[in-house]
Amino acid sequence: MLSPESAATVRSTLPVVAEHLDTVTARFYDTMLGEHPELLDGLFNRGNQASGEQRAALAGAVAAFASALLAHPDERPDALLSRIAHKHVSLGVTEDRYTVVHKYLFGALAHVLADAATPAVVAAWDEVYWLMAGALIALEARLYAEAGLATGRDAWRPWTVTERREQTPDTVSLTLEPDGGAAPAPRPGQYVSVRVRMPDGVRQARQYTLTGWDGTSRRITVKRLRAGEGPAGEVSTLLHGTARPGSTLMVSAPAGDVVLPGGDHPLLLASAGIGCTPMVALLRGLAERGDTRPVLVLHADRAPRDHAHRDEIAALVGALPGARSLTWYETGGGDRTGRMDLAGVDVPEGAEAFLCGPTPFMRGVRTRLLEAGVPARRIRYEVFGPDLWRAAD
Repeated sequence: MLSPESAATVRSTLPVVAEHLDTVTARFYDTMLGEHPELLDGLFNRGNQASGEQRAALAGAVAAFASALLAHPDERPDALLSRIAHKHVSLGVTEDRYTVVHKYLFGALAHVLADAATPAVVAAWDEVYWLMAGALIALEARLYAEAGLATGRDAWRPWTVTERREQTPDTVSLTLEPDGGAAPAPRPGQYVSVRVRMPDGVRQARQYTLTGWDGTSRRITVKRLRAGEGPAGEVSTLLHGTARPGSTLMVSAPAGDVVLPGGDHPLLLASAGIGCTPMVALLRGLAERGDTRPVLVLHADRAPRDHAHRDEIAALVGALPGARSLTWYETGGGDRTGRMDLAGVDVPEGAEAFLCGPTPFMRGVRTRLLEAGVPARRIRYEVFGPDLWRAAD
């Protein structure tokens, strides 16, 4: 918890710091990556750097953490940090990185705030930073230990592609086998990072849900971007175009805290596009358990031919006695036509909801679920992009 003096200083300066955080984080990344370009090699997502999304995410995380400390001074906001910790573990982040980040973040803070960055202000925000960093380091150390890893340096290992299956014209599933030794078992809903070397020699890593698994193999599903869909997606497009049986990929340990819950309460799984992949994992986990709870599966897509894992999802829903599904296709051919609209959908009472898809889609579904009486704390997001800091509730 913050000391009383630091809490008072943070409270009084939070509006000013929050106002300038975007500028602070922009200078932070520009300076740090300018002096340490090697950090872009396998750690930072240069697509998010180019768009500014990663900078906004860091600003949001710092502000949210500080606000949580002030709102609940006797609690450490681990729930807020869990998402970030899992992402870090999937990338093999090590404790020493926090010292590097501290140096450049506070250099940027002092530069942007100028005379407002008094010793008292810097000391108070320094305390916030190390409370956040310390909590993340502790969470990550526990997650590494649970995966049988000593540190993040052990997170990566080679896996061989043994099968490639076309899901849609733009989506493929890749089955992977580890190159020697047992691999930690995933929990249904978790993801792995895959790190590849791009044509310019720089390594980049992205996260993919484990849509299938057995005692040794794992399956990921990769969607390439279509022309005009934006500058991101370079890793997925490369994997889609080049990964074949016999290819070797560097893959991390499983991570992610949006996983299949216990109990027997109803579930609502809502996805759009490639956001169906966590739902495949959750449904597979339910089927393996022989689960009988009510499950409502909702999916929206452009057209039936664009719906990855369509037949597999239908088979899994059919194998679960309490499950039913609805699909929305913009071109028709599903249960409903157009974009997903929950009007007239009977949301199971007491349901826990899991959402995955574009951010506007998830916000819209969340609004409809709140209007239907689903408590915010029972709505979970799966987010692989820069909004990982956002609390599930």
